[in-house]
Parts: sequence; C-alpha cells; structure tokens
Amino acid sequence: MPAEETVWIILKDGCRLAARLWLPGTAEPVPAILEYLPYRRRDRHRGDDAILHPGLAAGGYAAIRVDMRGAGDSDGTMDDEYTPQEWADANEVIAWIAAQPWCTGAVGLIGLSWSAFNALQIAATRPPALRAIVTTCGTDDRFADDMHYMGGALLNDNLQYGATLFTWLAPPPDPEIVGPRWREMWMARMQAISEPPAARWMRHADRDAYWRSGSVCENYADIEVPVLAVGGWADGYTNAVHRLLTNLPGPRKGVIGPGAHAYSHVATPGPAFDFIGLVVRWFDRWMKGVENGIDTEPMLTAWMQDDEPPRPQYEVRQGHWVAEAQWPSANVSPRTLHLSAGRLGTASDGPFETVVKSPATVGLASGEWCPYGWGPDMPLDQREDDAGSACFDSAPLDAPMEILGRPEVALSLSVDQPEAMLAVRLNSVAPDGVSTRITYGLLNLAHRDGFAHGAPLVPGATIEVRVPLKVIGYRVPAGHTLRLAVSTQYWPLTMPLPVAATVSLTAGALTVPLRGGEGAEAPDLGTPWSPPPLEVDVIEAPARGRLKITHEVATGRATVDVVRNLGAIRIAETGLELRALGSETYTTLRDDPSGASSVAVRKAEFLRGDWQVRIETRSTLTAIATGWRLHAEYEAFDTGERVFAREWTVETPRAGAPRSTGG
Repeated sequence: MPAEETVWIILKDGCRLAARLWLPGTAEPVPAILEYLPYRRRDRHRGDDAILHPGLAAGGYAAIRVDMRGAGDSDGTMDDEYTPQEWADANEVIAWIAAQPWCTGAVGLIGLSWSAFNALQIAATRPPALRAIVTTCGTDDRFADDMHYMGGALLNDNLQYGATLFTWLAPPPDPEIVGPRWREMWMARMQAISEPPAARWMRHADRDAYWRSGSVCENYADIEVPVLAVGGWADGYTNAVHRLLTNLPGPRKGVIGPGAHAYSHVATPGPAFDFIGLVVRWFDRWMKGVENGIDTEPMLTAWMQDDEPPRPQYEVRQGHWVAEAQWPSANVSPRTLHLSAGRLGTASDGPFETVVKSPATVGLASGEWCPYGWGPDMPLDQREDDAGSACFDSAPLDAPMEILGRPEVALSLSVDQPEAMLAVRLNSVAPDGVSTRITYGLLNLAHRDGFAHGAPLVPGATIEVRVPLKVIGYRVPAGHTLRLAVSTQYWPLTMPLPVAATVSLTAGALTVPLRGGEGAEAPDLGTPWSPPPLEVDVIEAPARGRLKITHEVATGRATVDVVRNLGAIRIAETGLELRALGSETYTTLRDDPSGASSVAVRKAEFLRGDWQVRIETRSTLTAIATGWRLHAEYEAFDTGERVFAREWTVETPRAGAPRSTGG
C-alpha cells in the first residue's frame, strides 16, 4: 500500500511529531493502528515498517508510525524511556488520529519491544478512542523482566542496550524533512542528554518508584481494552505473556512461538506464522465488530519445543503447537522434586550439604539474555557450565514430560560473604551426556526478601530463598535426565559481583508445571507472509552475535567478543545511507571476578551527498567495593568535524554492597 511520507501532528504545546501513514485505498473511513516509537520511522535498519504496516493497510486499516518527541524528525528532546511525557503525547496523538477524516474514530496500538511496552502503558491511561492493543516482546514489569536486572542481578545487557540507546537518544533529524534547522535540533538533543542511560538504571538497583512507573503489573485493572500478547521462547520477555493472561481483567489472548525478539511472521527460530493475519483478526473483532471467533479460541497457544541438541543458532525449532482454553490452566499441575546430595527425586533423602564456589567463567554457554535470532546467540551445550555448578540429577524419565509454565526452585543455604548471587538452570541431559538448557533463573541474594530493598547477607546465617525460572514450553523425552544446576556466577550474561562467594546448600525443591492430556485444539495460525521488504542497497553486510571466546591459560583471563554490526545500507526511497556498527568486549579472571570489565562501542552514521553525520560512543563498566563505576564517552561529527563531545564517570551503589563510610 502506498505510504504518505510525512504527516505532521501538532501537539497542544506546539511540538510537531512526524508520522508516516499507510491507507488502504478505500474512500470510506477505517479504524487506525498506531505504532508509537523512539526509532526513526522512515529508516529502521530492518525495515519493520515495510514488513508490517503495509500488511495492516491491506487488511483494511490506516497504519501510522509516529516518531516520539525527540526522535526521528519530530521536535523536542528525549532523555529516558517510558516517561509520563511520552504517554501524555501518545494520548494527544490518538485523539488526533481519531479525529481525521480517514479514521472511523477507533484506534488500536501495536508494538514490538519499546513500542510493546508503551502500548501497555498507554492503554493503562485509557485514551477514549483506544479500542484494542497488540503487544509483542514487551513486559508488564520493568524491573523483573527488562534488559537491566534479572532476579535483582545486574545484566550486562544493561550496558549493551544502554550503549545503544546512549547512541540513538539524539540522532540528527533529516534535513530533507525538517530543513536547515536540523543542526539546531540535533545540538539541542545532544545537550539534553543528562547522563548515560545505563548509569540511571544502575542507580535504581532496587524495585523503587522509578521501575514501578510504567510497570502495568502495579494495577492490571487500569487496562480495560482487549490485549493480544505475543512472544517467543527464545526472546527475553516471554514471562509477561504468562502474567498478562493471568491478571488482565478484560478480553486477552496469548501466543508464544519459538522465535526470538522480532515480529512473529519474520522471527527466527521458526516456524513463523501469519502474525499479520492474527493481528488483523484481533483488530477486526474489537474495532470493527466482526464476529470471527477469535474471542472464543483458546486463551493461550504455544509452541511446545521438542528436545534437540543445543546449537548457537537455529533456523527452526522442532515441536508442535498446543493450546489451553484458559490460563492458568486446569490441564497444568505442579510436580515437586526434592534435592538431596547430587540427586533430584520425588522424596527427600534428608539433610545434606553441597558446597559451590563457581569459577567466574561459569556462564559462557548461556547465550544472550535477549536473542534476536540474527546470529549465534542461543545457549550452548551446558556441560562446561555444569562442571562449575552444584548439580542435582533425576533418574532417567520413564515417560516424556511436557513442561508449560514457570518452574520455581526453593533453597535453604548459607553464604560466606555479604554479597552473592545464584544462577539456577534446569537442563535436559541426554543419554550421551549432552546437556541442554530448558530454562533458568537468577537471584541476587541481596534481594532474598523481595526486590523493594536490597540488604547485605549475614555470613554463615541460613536463609530460605525462592528462585522463579523463566516461563517455558518444553517436552523432555523418556530416557533423559532432569538436571538442576546451581552456580554462584553467570558471566557474561550478568556483570559479576566483585566477590567470589561460597554457598552451602542444605535443602531444596524444584516445582515443575506439567501439562497433562491433550488440552484444547490449537488454532491454525496460518502461513507467514510479509509485504516486500524495504528496498535497499547493501553496502556492508550485517555481522551479529557472540563470535569469539578466548581463554588465556597462564592468567586465567577469559574474554568474550561480541559484534553487533547492523551493517551499512542505502535506502532507495530516500537516498539515505545508514551505518550502525557496534561491539562489546567482556573480560574476567577465572578465580577473581573483581577484575571483570565490560566495554561497549557504538557508531552511527547518516550520509546523503554532502550531508555526513556521525555519532560515536564508548561505555566501560567495572566494579568497585561499594558499587559500580561507569565511564562513558560521547562524540558527534558533522562532515568530519567534531561538533559535540562529553564524558561522564558515574559511580552508583550496588544492592547489598557495603556502603562507603567517607574519608
């Protein structure tokens, strides 16, 4: 469908937001579907507008993609994600759309990642014209399930995503759209960056008011419109689908495929499905009143993954679709397995003591926290990580076991340091010894009593903790063994604490949600299709993923090098050349995590003829006794001349770390 290149939406304060509009070509008004996002609406590297929005227009909707305040070609500045200003602007945008002659007055929201988050957040503000939403790879809890913390443990994704946002917080608007004031707008954006985003997020090491704002789990009842929540088992955000179905008060439906962080018709691993068709059916039901039966289909449809040897990248995951009429489902029941010395069984053998002090390199087989399916970012054979963990194995299974839901582990333990973290993995071990990660969870033991306030441990004191693992759908074959592996490190997925703690485990239990019977009949989700992708000339091919792991035998130093180059393209439609290059280097010492460092480098370039703009950033994270230290550098260039530069060195407290007593 043809797109109207730039539509201007003028807010009450005079701020102009730039939008791109696709219309179905009908003379009659139609409902509209909005994606409201901080990325440049015209030139996202993967061309998400081309692979989704024309399809929505073909389905009979006006599809509109709007640059948020401070993004793309819109006016203003942006300094953080998920702010009250963002939601207030969105309410004005929705009201503007509803009043247009091409719109019936009914508006829906759709989004992936950031725009999946804000679809939920905006829905919670109840814009009068909003009728339904689709949220894909998003979260309802910003502290529990985002790229910052997991179980209160600081993720290295906080740095890598923080470095990306740091680079893209203040991109230049396009002179062809905004005219000669582009440079003034660009300088204002850069001057508005108060601090690197990663530093802000590290400053909030507890689940405080900062994280509660924008976490719709604080009051699910605020969302009254129907919600379609879509995710993928390989993605980092799947837990939200489980919680939304459990807690939302209105019409809701969840679909979880095997894919990573992408819209499901183009996501890998496959099999993909007709996501556009599903979305159109959802909006047809709730915005056009079409009785198409989608509201009577099972509440949850999920891909039940078969066990297969671990690989760094999958094109397709083996398995089959399953469905549950309601969620939580009466067809899923908990089974508890008890920990004994090295064993996992239906009954406890009584008290035991298992001591674990993991090498700082345990976690090298973890894969990424949030795979994108673009490169080697999936978990590997777990045997090397198992060797540095306390492992508890079941007897070989007599019959297959289908897990659907969120396993949880309860542990009794003591620690010899005031700081420690746990990584808990549930693995499927084949008869030949191959160990495949089913799911996992983390817990910073400073948050043993909840995430509102972290506190140091009392060395030697026995504590009781619970570690929820990620929601999963997985079929373990007969003859395989379940293994629960507990470690005190999980690097480089987490930034390691600077102490090598010893944990003594004395009791524990694993509760697994098991699916029984046939459940409901899974609906046919259709064959995936996509409108033609954005027409581009590839100047430099993308290179993405964890590409090299290096061990230095003499020093015990381990280094992980990750390349995140989105490559370089020239967009035929606009003539704009984009380059987005990035890398990270993670380093630790096998026996001394205090020396760990994480470095993220980013470069973004925008070129067309004589217009040549470049942004470069470098972010370095290390640990100090009382917290974290982040050093960040930002430079911007116009036609080779440096026009803006700034550096920050920020020290932030760490939950559970000793506090500085001053000098």
